[in-house]
Amino acid sequence: MLPYRDSALTKIALVIFFLIILGYAYFEARGILFGPTIQIAQSIQEVSSPYIDITGTTTHIADLMMNGQSVPVTEAGVFDIPYALSPGYNRIVLDAKDKYGKSTEKVIEIVYTPATTTAATIATSTPAASSTAPLTP
Repeated sequence: MLPYRDSALTKIALVIFFLIILGYAYFEARGILFGPTIQIAQSIQEVSSPYIDITGTTTHIADLMMNGQSVPVTEAGVFDIPYALSPGYNRIVLDAKDKYGKSTEKVIEIVYTPATTTAATIATSTPAASSTAPLTP
């Protein structure tokens, strides 16, 4: 006879031990299973400033590209990219790849409408006011 009994407590302890091992294996394999991720604040917005900062975080990446150009990312996965907008509709594509060949893409759509100035209305009203003045010989 063995020195220990085959008790229910031993079976429960072994089941819990193997569940913890499986949970840890799943936690570590998430990068392989799901691939890279990109998180940004908004993907569609309207702005009146010609310059914006595109900020976000990534996980499980080896390389991050913005419109085909490489983007620097910190070890924590944070990126901050200054970007100059052209008037109208702007489409920015962020593409992340991991070391296993998986990739993900995030599209940012920005509508840039320049702020109108009142200088144009002042300039047009000034010559009209001076034309009513009497002419001197």
